[in-house]
Amino acid sequence: MASDPIRRTGLRPEFWKHHALEDLPRAEWEALCDGCAKCCLVKLEDEDTGAVAYTSIACRLLDLGTCRCGNYPLRRQLVTGCVVLNRDNIEEVLAWMPSTCAYRLVHEGRDLPDWHPLITGDPESVHRAGVSLRGRMVAEYDVDEEDWDDFVIAERI
Repeated sequence: MASDPIRRTGLRPEFWKHHALEDLPRAEWEALCDGCAKCCLVKLEDEDTGAVAYTSIACRLLDLGTCRCGNYPLRRQLVTGCVVLNRDNIEEVLAWMPSTCAYRLVHEGRDLPDWHPLITGDPESVHRAGVSLRGRMVAEYDVDEEDWDDFVIAERI
């Protein structure tokens, strides 16, 4: 098993089934992240309609190999527009979060998928299941901003 930057030990068994998101301690909140990197894609918002389109461009802090933030503690300070999901903004943020996102699933009262690291005990399971974007992204610093429209992959993922 690969090392996991998210601590997934010492958590209450199946906490996501028994506790609301807003009641989770920080360790359990963080453990819900499956490491898919979908939320770290550059998204383009249509100024007229408000529609959000996902690109295959990864945030400049994202490690494309691990699908993890290269500076998680300082991400908001380093990346303008980085949204830190929390109890106060969850309703707003979940509108554009991926359909596979554990925060979205738990908020909607659904269970985690069988490939989620909390189920498998293995942080690589999200990659083996083909859910993560490992190998399918380009780094933000490799694409000129005026070309971002050329990298739109979907309206929803």
